[in-house]
Amino acid sequence: MSAANKMEASSAAHSLSRYLRATGMPLLFLASILATLAIHRDFGAFDVQSLALGALPLAMAATAQAIVVISGGIDLSVGSMIAVANVLSASLMQHASFRQSLGLAVLIILVGAVQGAINGTLIVLSRIPDIVVTLTTGFIWGGVALLILERPGGGAPSDFLEIGAGADLSPVLPNALLLLIVAVGVIWVPIRSSRLGLSLYATGSDPIAAFRSGVDPRLARILAYGLGGVFCGIGGVALTMTTGIGAPLAGAYYTLSSVAAVVIGGVSLNGGRGGVLGPVLAALLLTLLPMDLIFLNIDPNYGQVIQGTLIVLVVMIGGFAAFMQGRS
Repeated sequence: MSAANKMEASSAAHSLSRYLRATGMPLLFLASILATLAIHRDFGAFDVQSLALGALPLAMAATAQAIVVISGGIDLSVGSMIAVANVLSASLMQHASFRQSLGLAVLIILVGAVQGAINGTLIVLSRIPDIVVTLTTGFIWGGVALLILERPGGGAPSDFLEIGAGADLSPVLPNALLLLIVAVGVIWVPIRSSRLGLSLYATGSDPIAAFRSGVDPRLARILAYGLGGVFCGIGGVALTMTTGIGAPLAGAYYTLSSVAAVVIGGVSLNGGRGGVLGPVLAALLLTLLPMDLIFLNIDPNYGQVIQGTLIVLVVMIGGFAAFMQGRS
């Protein structure tokens, strides 16, 4: 094969890889919605509300994980940080007024930011791999959650819970979905196109090249983990809205599922590529799967089998695309 043909094949493989990463998850989510409508023809406003409310904490976890992975890391303490925010909100809001609960929610989100920044700082200073540090801090934050609330309990004012559970604008546009759109749109979208966002992508793509371009990769990593902590804080508060109580052991599900959502959502685990839209849609898909299985009278635990299969398929497709690009 001539050099020109190799270059053309490499460009085609790269374009195909980018196209699949950009459109694969939206198309898969659309197909799952159509399948749901075919399975359950009475799928209506209440089901949409249940889907959005159930997916909100996971979508926040997936967003947090995606931001960290884009910067070149991985955070295995995501679920534990969500658990801390969940038990904090359920404990502090139990006897609070609506206005006090709003103030507490902001404070808890800031606590999440501090937790994330601590994770990033430990990684940068120790130079120990992210997976080791965050696995360790995950145990620490999990222990903190149990110290705050050793068993499920607590609560929040009914009008605060209604923020997530209601549908004030339209029955088919639940508040939980609006909260998801606002959280991602107000926090991540402006950052994505800012200098900070570019530094996160540059650091994840090639930290040495980023440094030569004037980016401080260490500061970018800390900021990425801190920003991930913000979304974990939002996810923990959202979990309180979803369940109405604090659950100190709820974190493990969100850690594993956030990684699954990132992989299925098309974010490169090598860093520097992807966005948060794919992981958010993947979180909705992973929440929709058990609902579909229930509609079909199938054990919803099979959802984990399907989730694992999707991860394997996505990784295999990504590996095949990289192989073809390398050959060319």
